[in-house]
Amino acid sequence: MLQFRPIQTPGGGGGGKGRRQRRALPAGGRGRPLPTSSRCRPSSPCHFHLAMALSCVERCLVLVLRFLSQVLLALLGLAARASSLAAASSFSSSPRVPLATPPPFAAAASCKARGIPPPGQELLLLSGVELARRIRCKEVKCIDVIEAYIRRIKEVNPLINAMVKDRFEAALQEAHQVDKLLSEGHDDEGSLKEKFPFLGVPITIKEAFALHGLPNTAGLVNRRNVISTSDATVVSRVKQAGTIPLGVTNCSELCMWFESSNRIYGRTNNPYDLGCIVGGSSGGEGCILAAAGSVIGVGSDIGGSIRMPAFFNGVFGHKPTTGVVPNDGQFPNAMGVRTKFLCTGPMCRYAEDLEPLVRVMAGPNITKLKLDEKVSLENLKFYFMKHDGGSIFVSPVDKEILQAQCKVVEHLESELGVQVQHVTIRKMKYSFQIWSVMMSSKDDDGQEAQAFTDLLGDHGKPVWPSWELVKWTIGMSSHTLPAIALGITEKFVKYTPKENAKLASMAQSLQTEIVDLLGNDGILLYPSHPVVAPKHHAPLGMPFNFAYTAIFNILGLPVTQCPLGLSKEGLPLGIQVVAGPHNDHLTLAMARYLEKAFGGWVCPGTS
Repeated sequence: MLQFRPIQTPGGGGGGKGRRQRRALPAGGRGRPLPTSSRCRPSSPCHFHLAMALSCVERCLVLVLRFLSQVLLALLGLAARASSLAAASSFSSSPRVPLATPPPFAAAASCKARGIPPPGQELLLLSGVELARRIRCKEVKCIDVIEAYIRRIKEVNPLINAMVKDRFEAALQEAHQVDKLLSEGHDDEGSLKEKFPFLGVPITIKEAFALHGLPNTAGLVNRRNVISTSDATVVSRVKQAGTIPLGVTNCSELCMWFESSNRIYGRTNNPYDLGCIVGGSSGGEGCILAAAGSVIGVGSDIGGSIRMPAFFNGVFGHKPTTGVVPNDGQFPNAMGVRTKFLCTGPMCRYAEDLEPLVRVMAGPNITKLKLDEKVSLENLKFYFMKHDGGSIFVSPVDKEILQAQCKVVEHLESELGVQVQHVTIRKMKYSFQIWSVMMSSKDDDGQEAQAFTDLLGDHGKPVWPSWELVKWTIGMSSHTLPAIALGITEKFVKYTPKENAKLASMAQSLQTEIVDLLGNDGILLYPSHPVVAPKHHAPLGMPFNFAYTAIFNILGLPVTQCPLGLSKEGLPLGIQVVAGPHNDHLTLAMARYLEKAFGGWVCPGTS
């Protein structure tokens, strides 16, 4: 465990509103304000880790971690290449397999392009709100919408393996029922909008949520025969709002890793580059949305499991303020102290769908938020951080991600006339350590957090991670390597009571600092992840990069991930928009603004 040196966080500022009333100080905190171009220039002294000086010991540790990561990734790359060739050869000579269970690597090997083909039908390019309006007004039949999405899923799913179990026949029957309801004309358009705000709109659900008649395994082999007999609370609510579920989407094993791959359904591939990850644990959901195989979806987030997949797949994802949207009906569900960190929320291709989906998902709890308040962005306080300050556990932030963030800053200042103040919140450097300690802390009744190895066994035979690792090396384990590694880490890597207390105190002071900084009219811009969608297996080399999203679960703040176009390699860019507790209306308003300013979701397969 690293020894933490005493740190002092400078005042974040927060004064008045408007360009003339707020000034940004340079990194050293003295002298005249830097001009925008200088503050945002990626080559400035505060870029990457340079602003935070490291000790010799820390520098050595960084170098060792980087070296081991490169060695591990090289070995994994060779193994993956060999497996891909073998699987492709086997796939070419075998009969066709069901849609939900394509053989690993086969789809990627058979695709000549890096990503998937673009959709060819206009119905696939409309928001959920617009689709519902056209269906209510009888401008389009619901059956035509559902058929279009089913065709699209059948076209792309063999390549991306995002949807793992469909309910197409039931969805078509429900579409006919919607068209019949409209033909009878019992309700006018206004009444229908109030009763069923998403009438006839196709939706997909993360497989970790219970959806009646479909699997609910969370990628755990022990649960491969578990079929839901009811709906999760949030699933029931979106169905009551008129949506038509098309199926469930892939996730990481037990939702605790940021590559969506497991031993039941295999691996999901990024629609922009099949050789890259989709994130996790709601990776299949982010993927099917980006691929235009769905328009709105349901995800869950305890360390970034909504926002990371939304970032890697170039869509919108919202982690609501903690305690607003119920988590009931998902597996694994949070217990003990973790109930304070798990959030259920919407994932969408279009920003205008976020707010109405939050309203539906929250139900009676919607009164805790301020969604009816009008937001004037010109009157808000804006802050930004380029990176976490230099944690040795995470990768440096990519240059293109920083450039995209700077474009947002410059756009806000030029178009809204506001001053976006650069802040350095030094405790963010310890995001990973804070998240780890808080996730394993005792609850108010003194109960220990549930062990990950207990979840792996799912109330069956005990799981011994070290033995599973031996079995994994010869292809005999029913668990993925990340799950095994987490089980081993949990048993052998622990913080001392003194370190636990210190980090818990740091979490509390960090929450106070950020909440005081943002107030009820502040927005923080922060990277969604330090790198764009990595290649498959790459997260094993730097497994703690999720700290960029995870810290906000501990803080309980609302956060919206917003897409910002594509990188030079054609992979999605994005940014996190953070607000104070119960100020979700601010981040959702920013999502709509950034979509108009930067284009939002970019269709895969387009230049």
